[in-house]
Amino acid sequence: MGILEGKKALITGIANERSIAYGIAKSFFNHGATLAFSCANQKLCKRVEELSTELGGGPIFECDVSKDEDIKSLKESLEKELGSLDILVHSIAFAPKDEFKAGVLETSREGFSSAMDISVYSLIALTRELLPLMKGKNGSILTLTYYGAQKVVPHYNIMGIAKAALESTVRYLAYDLGKMGIRINAISAGPIKTLAAYSITGFHLLMEHTTKVNPFRRAITINEVGEASAFLCSDMASAITGETLFVDNGYHIMGVFEREEDYHA
Repeated sequence: MGILEGKKALITGIANERSIAYGIAKSFFNHGATLAFSCANQKLCKRVEELSTELGGGPIFECDVSKDEDIKSLKESLEKELGSLDILVHSIAFAPKDEFKAGVLETSREGFSSAMDISVYSLIALTRELLPLMKGKNGSILTLTYYGAQKVVPHYNIMGIAKAALESTVRYLAYDLGKMGIRINAISAGPIKTLAAYSITGFHLLMEHTTKVNPFRRAITINEVGEASAFLCSDMASAITGETLFVDNGYHIMGVFEREEDYHA
């Protein structure tokens, strides 16, 4: 029996089979969860449709999280299809590509607003709207962040600021939701070659650096993030809320790095 047996989960943000959200969905399914999916537009929903067959063929809903009416419609559709919800996975982030090219000084007002709205406020909006479906379920909510929320990562720019706000939001929501028996946590995953990652200028250099200096000297996988997510959303983690769990091969513990010629010693 899987650790998520009998639980119903909504997975947001799958773009393709390399998405972190896909790794989470796959682990959830392998651990017994019933899945539903949401995506921002018809094009992305078509991709999810192709992937969902191996994940139980759950319902797929189109939802633009920048629109309150879409979120309300998502809640109504979920209620009709699943009746209730145990787990919400928020794997949604966005900033215009141009915002990654220069520094934070060059951030546009429009870019700042859209990054904070879609990457941060969407967690609050989805949580508030879907709460009635989680009533009495001792539910769990999970979002995804990155080390750039806590330390400067050149070119991550406004997304680092948004992720810092997201991590703070997790803590404040943990306080509000605890009264209802619902937990919320974040996973800070190391860099992975996803579709979104390639929007970041110099991502290949970031990937190379973190792979060289983390204690395991290798990249993480979406499956590793998926397994950690399954644990956090299971009853095994019933006393964990408001936390950011690093799944980055220990990169975040490093201070002074070795000489480059020693990396592969």
